Amino acid sequence: MAENQQESLESLSYEEAREQLVAVVSRLEAGGVSLEESLTLWERGEALAQRCEEWLEGARRRLDAARQPNAEG
Repeated sequence: MAENQQESLESLSYEEAREQLVAVVSRLEAGGVSLEESLTLWERGEALAQRCEEWLEGARRRLDAARQPNAEG
């Protein structure tokens, strides 16, 4: 099952991952869930946050590459 979750995370766009992360945080803040569910939500939130970070790091690399002077110039 963890492998399926990993695959589903990899297919998420930044916006989708962020939206799901916001939903997880909202559920945790609202309370009223069992400890087991809280832990599951926390783990999902951590994975979603990591996915968002991967997207942002990729965007940073692309921006850095675009700022480099062309070798042809």
